[in-house]
Amino acid sequence: MKVKELMDKKFIVVGPDADLDEVSEKMETYKRFTIPVVDEEKKLIGWITSLNVIRGLREGKKRVSEIMHIPEEIIHVHENDPARLAVLEISKHKVVNLPVLDDEGVIVGIVRALDIVKTLSSLYEIKVYKIFEAMSHELKGISWDELMEAAAIITRRRTGERITAAEYEERIKKATFGEAIWATGGLEKFFVGLIAIGELVIARKVARARK
Repeated sequence: MKVKELMDKKFIVVGPDADLDEVSEKMETYKRFTIPVVDEEKKLIGWITSLNVIRGLREGKKRVSEIMHIPEEIIHVHENDPARLAVLEISKHKVVNLPVLDDEGVIVGIVRALDIVKTLSSLYEIKVYKIFEAMSHELKGISWDELMEAAAIITRRRTGERITAAEYEERIKKATFGEAIWATGGLEKFFVGLIAIGELVIARKVARARK
């Protein structure tokens, strides 16, 4: 997934000469706590937050240009960057919104922390069965039954649970991605398990071909 698939394209902007009183009202109307500052070509030249506006009004300042963060201080991403980069930048710098630029420096969207949470929440609800269907599609020449048998074997090795391929298939039809992550002890362990299943099913296929 790229940033442009995650970003919000409905955002508001202000110019550097905008009146702070009007900007304050605009923020309240649109319920926005941060706003990009752009020039006539819509290129990002600044960034303001509600705290900047409040402080500026208290200090008697009148224009956005007097309170805005300059481009060198603005954390941003590009529309074709991987979406995970936006997630990492928001986490690293503890910001709630991140401007998205095109190759010309024009702002084309905003990545919001809230949107990331919503996206991750929807991913957590995906059935594990769907993940295995995608895996089966990528493992050319491997049948679904072979994949389920390998999954059952790996489960028995890792947990000691006596489970059949049919029982494993029924389990993944009901379990969500989020539930599987918790059950396996984390995201990393879940994917390590998937890799182990893939390696085993391929090894068993090769062994049978040699007989």
